[in-house]
Amino acid sequence: MSQHRQLGTNRLLLRLISHADAPSIQTAASIREVADAMISIPHPYPEGEAEQYVSEQIAKFEAGHSVAFVIERKAEKAFCGMIEIRGIELEHSQAELSFWLAVEMWGQGYMSEALKPVLRFAFETLNLNRLYAYHMVRNPASGKVLQKNGFTQEGLLRQRVRKWGVFEDAKLWAILRQDWRNQTASCFAADGVTDAAIASTYLAVCGSTKV
Repeated sequence: MSQHRQLGTNRLLLRLISHADAPSIQTAASIREVADAMISIPHPYPEGEAEQYVSEQIAKFEAGHSVAFVIERKAEKAFCGMIEIRGIELEHSQAELSFWLAVEMWGQGYMSEALKPVLRFAFETLNLNRLYAYHMVRNPASGKVLQKNGFTQEGLLRQRVRKWGVFEDAKLWAILRQDWRNQTASCFAADGVTDAAIASTYLAVCGSTKV
């Protein structure tokens, strides 16, 4: 993938993470509500943690193990959050999906909108066959986003993670490339898109409204 690769929707720009993003990540991830919903974000968020995170993501990208996108609102280039395709396994053609939004961006449909081009990138550019994601049971909002984007719940993992000293149950969701293809085909049909010449353009905005 090109270092300058960008994805987009009507309202959002998704671009590769850079060191310039560290201050925004540090600020957003330091909010307790964000850490409370995420398995891997600590609280308090240590000073300098974001810079270390960015460096790790860039190294993993260069090694072909992960792709981390910063989500920005196009209108004012405001930081919205992060989406990662991580733990890429070439042998099994699968990876984990992880995402979070800054608190002030909640409830506006941004994550569901952002996932659409990311799924296309995962299945068409990275040529993955399966994407999976976890979320704590007490964070049902993430499950709703995944379900709306075609993921299927595959299981309930009892006491899978320990968050702030408490063992938490987690749900496992996944989507296959064929699931995604069927979903996008249904999206075309529902809106009367049948011309293959315009299908790829339509796909970039199909379903990009708030859900």
